[in-house]
Amino acid sequence: MAGMAVLDAFEAAAQAFERPRSAWRKWRCDRDICDGLPHDQWTFNHARPQQQIAPAGDWDIWLFLAGRGTGKTRTGAEDMARYGVGSPGVRCALIGPTFTDARDTMVEGDSGILAVLERYGALRAVNGWNRSLGELFLTNGTRYKCFSADEPERLRGPQHHRAWADELGSWRYADAWDQVTFGLRLGRKPRAIVTGTPRNTKLIRELVEREGDDVHVTRGATFDNEANLAASTMATFRRRYSGTRLGRQELYAELLLDTPGALVTMAMIDAARVKHLPDAGLDHVVVAVDPATTNTKDSDETGILVVGSLHEDLYALEDCSGKYSPDAWAREAINAYVEWEADALVYESNQGGDMVRQTLVTTWRAMRAKGLLPDLPEPRIVAVHASRGKRARAEPIAALYEQGRFHHVGALPKYEDQFTTWVPGIDAEDSPDRMDAGVWAATVLAQNFSERVGGGRFRSSA
Repeated sequence: MAGMAVLDAFEAAAQAFERPRSAWRKWRCDRDICDGLPHDQWTFNHARPQQQIAPAGDWDIWLFLAGRGTGKTRTGAEDMARYGVGSPGVRCALIGPTFTDARDTMVEGDSGILAVLERYGALRAVNGWNRSLGELFLTNGTRYKCFSADEPERLRGPQHHRAWADELGSWRYADAWDQVTFGLRLGRKPRAIVTGTPRNTKLIRELVEREGDDVHVTRGATFDNEANLAASTMATFRRRYSGTRLGRQELYAELLLDTPGALVTMAMIDAARVKHLPDAGLDHVVVAVDPATTNTKDSDETGILVVGSLHEDLYALEDCSGKYSPDAWAREAINAYVEWEADALVYESNQGGDMVRQTLVTTWRAMRAKGLLPDLPEPRIVAVHASRGKRARAEPIAALYEQGRFHHVGALPKYEDQFTTWVPGIDAEDSPDRMDAGVWAATVLAQNFSERVGGGRFRSSA
């Protein structure tokens, strides 16, 4: 009943904005058990119980771990809107993995806070939403501000009454969460809501372990929201991901820990993880490419990893992987090469070797002709020949992780997922693109790079 009282207060405050009652409707019904489908006077789809309101209790963090399409973004938006409308003059933070994520999904998305606030007529008529600054202002003086978890330093200083952190498991720097926590110091009970799909990260594990203490955990599966999702999509999810580890995480929101038989564990990665590059810089940097062999909507991703070395240690710097056309992955790799002042582009020669080299060279020359690149010599392109099986290639790299000599600068969530879930033998037919690119890069750097490539970095030899 305490939750209902909070909701009633919010809806009363919403009416105070003088929006006609016919122009808005409650997001939830008054049933304790409901599937969100229309019933009685609720003639439209509405929230399910676990979505509806912030739970009762003396918690500081509401952790909503849910599968894709469960409605977690809508939950976060409704919670933040409810709080801002009912608490005039408060300051709220909206933090996404990047500023673009915060703006495009948390604010402007179909289920974002902007749509919720406009529905309740709470947004300030003039300059209510500043897209470039990521600021929202309500007529009652409440202010929302977007932040990027990629820039933890920008969270130093600002203080807030409430914060919404989306996809915390995909944040690259754990320090960003520390800064959010330090900034929650306004009002009598500052709180945070965390929404996202669970990932086996140290931070998510720590929050889950605090369940029942200062953290309240809500869980939900994609299929809980099936009535609001396309039937064809649901059929695809069941057909392709039923019974798989990926499906358990992304659809059923299971927090999956270490995979038995995997060569690398999250504990190994976490133990060697660093926040910044060494003060001494790096000896060498390479950009490795593992291209998809086809270019259709069902194609694999192209793995593109930036890895550097200092003495006998390696540093994973950036994961630029994604679904690209051949021209697009070549541009992505070349841009990373230039940005990181790399020594070479690396690829596997066994699979489409001549095609990969030719695509990189042709794209480089086209970008130069269009003025898209600085005045630099053509990149060194290094081929790695895979004479052994996938396990034999990966084991020496896994040994570097075990020895604490392969450091990730911040977090590389999808790359880490692949390396910590791939099991030799069981996944023999699988081709983890990001992992493969990382293996190619590490192989070159670990095999006396200077002798293989010759010379130093291009910036010093140009």
